[in-house]
Amino acid sequence: MVAIDTSTDFGKRLLERLHDEEIVWLVTVNRHGVPQPSPVWFHWEQDEVLIFSQPNAPKVRNIATNPAVALHLNSSPHGDDIAILTGTAEVADDAPKVDQVDAFVRKYERGLRSLGMAPEEMAASYSATIRVTIEHVRGW
Repeated sequence: MVAIDTSTDFGKRLLERLHDEEIVWLVTVNRHGVPQPSPVWFHWEQDEVLIFSQPNAPKVRNIATNPAVALHLNSSPHGDDIAILTGTAEVADDAPKVDQVDAFVRKYERGLRSLGMAPEEMAASYSATIRVTIEHVRGW
C-alpha cells in the first residue's frame, strides 16, 4: 500500500483528480503478455480503487491470470499532468457492489442516466468488483 503525499503539489492534485475525474485507464495483461488498456469508471478510497465490471469481461480474465495492473489518468492536451498508479488487482467477493457505494453513484449519476440505467441495474450487470491496491505512484 502507498500513501499519496499531499504535502506536495503533485500529491494534492493527484488526490483531487482521483476523486473528481470520471475515467481512469486500467491496464491489464492478457495471456499472451500483451497490455490491454481499458477506460473505466472508478471509485478512489484511501489506497485502493474499486472498478465495477461485467463478470465475463476480458479484464476480469486477465486479472485472474496476472493481477499486476496499472492505472493511468488522462494527461492534459499538451502531455502534462501525468499520473500513473501501479498495484495488484483482485476480483473481490467481499467488496461492495455499485449500488452500495454512494460516492460512486453520485459521481456517475449523469453517466448512469445517459445509459438509462439505475444503480441497481448497473450492480446486476456489472457484478464483478475489481479492487486495485495501489503500491506505487509516479507522475509529473
